[in-house]
Amino acid sequence: MMRRFWRIFRLLALLSMLIAAISVILVARGDSTVHVHMLIATALGIGLTVLLGTALMTLVFLSADSGHDDQVRDFHQESDEE
Repeated sequence: MMRRFWRIFRLLALLSMLIAAISVILVARGDSTVHVHMLIATALGIGLTVLLGTALMTLVFLSADSGHDDQVRDFHQESDEE
């Protein structure tokens, strides 16, 4: 399961770097007086936000595939019947 997560996470890391690069290009094109600190902050902010969101969604999907969620659902059904 961890190998599968890291394989997906590497692809998502590349995706977040691509999105961060596109955002830096768009910010730099919009204003010629933008400082390098603004571009670094944009790249880090957008890149890490996309990476965090995709990592959490990957964990949700892997958790659903592993069957752990079924055990919790069965536990709640048993407690409701009592």
